[in-house]
This record gives sequence, structure tokens and C-alpha cells, in this order.
Amino acid sequence: MEELIVEPIEEFGLSKKQQQRTLFSKIGIVGCGKDGQNIARIASANGIEVVFIELSKDRIDNAYKRLGVVLDRRIDNWGMTQGEKKLILSRIKGSLDYKDLKDCDFVIEAIRAESSERKITERKDVFKKVEAVVSPECIIATNSTTIIITELSSELKYRDRCVSLHFFVQSPEARVCEVVKGLYTSDEVYHKVLKFVKMVNRQAIPVEESAGLISIRLYTALLNEACEVLLEGVGIMADIDTVWKVGFGMRFGPFELADILGIDKINRWMENLYSEFGDPRYMASPVIKKLVRAKRYGVQTCCGFYTYDQYGKIISPGPISTGKI
Repeated sequence: MEELIVEPIEEFGLSKKQQQRTLFSKIGIVGCGKDGQNIARIASANGIEVVFIELSKDRIDNAYKRLGVVLDRRIDNWGMTQGEKKLILSRIKGSLDYKDLKDCDFVIEAIRAESSERKITERKDVFKKVEAVVSPECIIATNSTTIIITELSSELKYRDRCVSLHFFVQSPEARVCEVVKGLYTSDEVYHKVLKFVKMVNRQAIPVEESAGLISIRLYTALLNEACEVLLEGVGIMADIDTVWKVGFGMRFGPFELADILGIDKINRWMENLYSEFGDPRYMASPVIKKLVRAKRYGVQTCCGFYTYDQYGKIISPGPISTGKI
């Protein structure tokens, strides 16, 4: 009987320098709040390695925890298995060091600034830190909707590789992504980002550079009008939401959606839009202002237009459901 000879195959393989990386095999995310977590989950679920940057170990741990909660909900609704959850989380790594972004093909800024005044400065600082560690070919993007990408990239050395894109976080079924080509953005970079959006199973919506894009300009005007209808006593809050959902076939009513997105975030959107356009329709309603002052931000605080349990399910309408503020 002939002797079976076993030889290791590693030495016959390509070296790491010879191995070709596929486009978008690894992406980075700066800021892993609600938006950053959503992007990380979507990318990882489509086979992409993700590294995210946060300011502290506690924030990294909190991001992992919240990602697990979202995936567990999918499992409870028969939309995912435990094995798929483990695989998704295994592709996502948190870090405190920007240097861990050096091998990324694409880095998305998704920070959540606490005030409108500091937002542009903070985002510009993030862009500079990212450019200092990534290759000149790495695409740098913002997930911001009310900050212009041309302004954010204006101080970078390679401004042509910057782009803006907006992922929707309110529902897993919202499979669209707004993509904005800035003044400096090259055609090559823009088309690569369109491919990325397709890779993560989203439909790319081309949008001309404008604060608020399509989505936020439409929604903020709708929410303000819904608040005005509420204040006038035309209808109570729950009924206004019902008309919008049942009458127009929408998944959420304007007040429910505000709670999901975060009322504090919406208030900042409105401040930026009003500053940009000077149009009163973007000036936040007194109802929104009152909820922000009371720190009733929506689902994240278990109270907003509605009150919620720990799992994000509506318990009852909030105290302003009749519009009496």
C-alpha cells in the first residue's frame, strides 16, 4: 500500500501582498450611536467587515449591547437565526484608535453632536483625523443630512474622495439610501459609492447637494404641520397618526416616527434647515421645543409624543396628546 504524503498548501498560496482585496471588503464608521449601529449592522449582514470608532470603552460596550438587542428582535420575529446573529456581530469590531481605520476602503462619519453650533467643526475634525490614517484611495463619507459635504471636505488634501449618503434607520424595510455628490466629488468615487449601496441591498437615490436632502425636508415640514393641526384642536395625536397610516398607507404616523428618530435630533435638523433656508416652515413647533426641554426624546428615553416600555412598544399617548401645552 502506497504511503499517503500530506504537504501543507500554505507555501503555495499567494502572499498577503499578492492577494487582491475586493472593493469594500472592510469599512470604518466613526460614531456608533443609533445611525452608526444601523450602518454597521447592514454592512456586516452583507458580508462586509466593520470597524467602528468611539470615544470610550463604555460607548463601545453600549453599541454592542444595542446591536444585540436589535438582532434579538429580528430573531424573535423569525427574521434571523442565532447563528446569523453571531456571524454579524463577529464582523463588527469597536476601537478607540483612528489608526485601526487604516485598511478600510470606505469610512463613514456618523457622529452625533450635542449642539448645532459644534456640529460642523466636530465633523470636519473627524474628516481630518480619518484622512491622516487612511490611504488616498479610501472614500470618506458623512451620514449627515443637514450638513453640506462640500463644506465638510473643503479643508482636506484629497477632497475628490468625499461623498454624502443617508441611511434610513426607522425601519429594516426602508431599503433606500440617499447619495449626494459634492462639488469636489469625482465621478469614479460617486459610482463606487453607488456600487456599495447596491452591495448592502439598498436602492440608491441620487440627490443634488442640499441641506436636508429629500427625506428630511419633506418630513420636518410634515411634522410641523401635524403639530399645528394638533395645536389647533383639529384632532388628537393618535387620530392624526391613524389618518396618516391607514388613510395614506404609511408605516408610521408623523408623531410615532418622530419618537423613533429622536425628537432632539429632529430639533437639530430643523435648526440647521432654518439657518440654511430662513423658511418659517422649518422652524420647530412649540410642541417639539417643549418635548426637547423636558428631555422627552422619544423611544430612546421611553417618553416623547408617546410613552414606551423598555422594549420600545407604545404604552399610551403622552401628556400633549390633545395639543394642550
